[in-house]
Amino acid sequence: MRKVASETQPSIRIRRRDTAAVAALGSTVLLLLWIFGELGFVQAFVAIATVGALSVFYYLTVSTTLNPRLAAPVEPEPEERPADRVPADAMLESLPIPVLMIGAGGRIESANPAAREFVGLGSTSGNLSAVLRQPKVLEAVSAALRGTPVKPVEYSNMAPVESHVRAFVAPLKIDSDPVLPWRAMLVLTDETSIKRADRMRADFLANASHELRTPLASLAGFIETLRGHAREDEEARERFLGIMFDQTERMQRLINDLLSLSRIEMDEHVQPSGEADISAVAEDVIDFLRPQLAAKSIELETDIVKGAVATGDRDQLTEVMINLVENAIKYSPRETLISLELITDAPREEAEKRELTLEGESSRLSLAMPPSDPGERYVVVRVRDRGKGIERPNLPRLSERFYRVDGQKSGPKEGTGLGLAIVKHIINRHRGGFTVESSPGHGSVFSVFLPMAREQAADSVDETVDQDS
Repeated sequence: MRKVASETQPSIRIRRRDTAAVAALGSTVLLLLWIFGELGFVQAFVAIATVGALSVFYYLTVSTTLNPRLAAPVEPEPEERPADRVPADAMLESLPIPVLMIGAGGRIESANPAAREFVGLGSTSGNLSAVLRQPKVLEAVSAALRGTPVKPVEYSNMAPVESHVRAFVAPLKIDSDPVLPWRAMLVLTDETSIKRADRMRADFLANASHELRTPLASLAGFIETLRGHAREDEEARERFLGIMFDQTERMQRLINDLLSLSRIEMDEHVQPSGEADISAVAEDVIDFLRPQLAAKSIELETDIVKGAVATGDRDQLTEVMINLVENAIKYSPRETLISLELITDAPREEAEKRELTLEGESSRLSLAMPPSDPGERYVVVRVRDRGKGIERPNLPRLSERFYRVDGQKSGPKEGTGLGLAIVKHIINRHRGGFTVESSPGHGSVFSVFLPMAREQAADSVDETVDQDS
């Protein structure tokens, strides 16, 4: 503003001088015309006054226009300035994709929250080889630290949960570090869902074509018979229609179970974050299965603790309990007793319950185990039946798709052989455990244990500390 004012001062002085000169010249001419008698006194006076007034008006107008202190305030044009930019660190912190910056020696110089959670890094410091034991990735990082471009690397983990990851490594040159100028940027993308989808699509087609072949062949045979010599046989027609109806129902259950299993496997690597009241789930399942219990005159003995809240998906945990109790009903004789027990706030040792509880030569096997965390507290669900029991060699295969123990295949209405496979995958997703104990002639006990809700588990620990103190 000071610069503009200083530049306008000479212009104002020049305009003032010009205005005074013009006014003086005009007045002199008018005065001479009056002296020589060309104009009357009144006419000369009016003309000189008019020239003076116009000169004063012009003088004031020019001064106000050119003088910034007298002119009306005008908003200055905004100076061109670079747009506000979000710092790169803030952008990395908010990215949901794991990104790490690796320095000399494979040391992690920075990592965003997604990366720290993905690789289990407690802080941004540490060595990459200590948290990511993948030789291909470490070799790619070493090459990038030498300034060599590298191709994406894929690796897989099968424990504790299956995962498939693609790693992108890029060399970055830091000009401010002349000694060790190269860094490696590591970006990890989880492709488990894509891999699972491809595999499940192939598995679904293979399983569906294999399992649907028998009922479809039966339906085709009965339809052909009804269209032929049994057309007028009313008794045969009613019997065949009943069998066809059962086969159709079995195909419907089979397709529903396959679709359910596919959905569960798709999200198995993502642990649910919600909470489910297992006590309420157990009560709902009992009400739902009362007709099946009544049909076989089976008594259900329950021992349910109220307020057992686990971390998990309520719908999937309901499906787990329905499968376990339905199996107990199917494989127990008529007019017998089955039991449903619910335990809360159980440590891992009690949840696994390694000691045998059944009579006779019983065997026990873990079909799914949670990640190793000795301090975790669990909600335990145990279902016991009084069926024929299962021989020890058959226990490892119980959670396989379509596997059913010989002698327990009791017709098309009895199931699809997918129930325990569904249970296992749901429990794996919930980072829980699944065990079976069986004794031939004395029945079986199926147990699942699920991590307690964090707030409830913390309250239990506080109560234990208070009691000890």
